[in-house]
Amino acid sequence: MKKPVHEDDVPGRVWYKGTDRELTGRALSDVGSDAKIGFGILELAAGSNTGPAHYHSHEEEHLYVLDGNATLHLGSQTFALKKGSYVCFPAGQEIFHHLENNTDSAFRYIIIGERIEDDRVTHLRKDL
Repeated sequence: MKKPVHEDDVPGRVWYKGTDRELTGRALSDVGSDAKIGFGILELAAGSNTGPAHYHSHEEEHLYVLDGNATLHLGSQTFALKKGSYVCFPAGQEIFHHLENNTDSAFRYIIIGERIEDDRVTHLRKDL
């Protein structure tokens, strides 16, 4: 049985610590057991990015900004994100996306995504 959980009670996990991709996250949806939909609170460190850019074949992602500022790279376009900004990355939309935090403070956001076994993630190769 899933029970209510508070983000402060969920241990954070750090990816790519000390690099230009440092990201801290709390997978709230996985407390107690895995969930069909992933719900997490992420924090992108100052000066970090979520590269390499990618898109999903079958999974839809949603992002909502809690605090801070970052740049969303969506295909060849860029968008300024701030508190209250929302974006959906539809499944199968072959448009690469990633975030870049060029500020002096952390960028906190909610990420929600489906978990589909047949999903394929395509990453943008920078060496082409």
